[in-house]
Amino acid sequence: QVQLVESGGGLVQAGGSLRLSCAASGSILSTNTMGWYRQAPGKQRELVAAITSGGRANYADSVKGRFTISRDNAKNTVYLQMNSLKPEDTAVYYCNAAIITQAGSWSNYWGQGTQVTVSS
Repeated sequence: QVQLVESGGGLVQAGGSLRLSCAASGSILSTNTMGWYRQAPGKQRELVAAITSGGRANYADSVKGRFTISRDNAKNTVYLQMNSLKPEDTAVYYCNAAIITQAGSWSNYWGQGTQVTVSS
């Protein structure tokens, strides 16, 4: 059994910062690409940023230059530093990870989501 537990969401004023964390735990052999997605009310879930196990990152155009994704492979944890937040960043943020379990199976796992609200 694998779990992703997110933390760090909350309410912040426009221009402020938040840092999200997501820790994977359980029967993990290796963790490959990890990422953050978000879903605003009435919109589809979209990729915010992703990072490979080797540290290569990619970002949605809307967050480039403001958000930074990083990871600690030893802790199976991924972070999202969000700066210069805008009201349009308001959404539920979900962690995602491609994980190979100790049983040898590969699956895509999701966290429960954490709310980020940016007030104007």
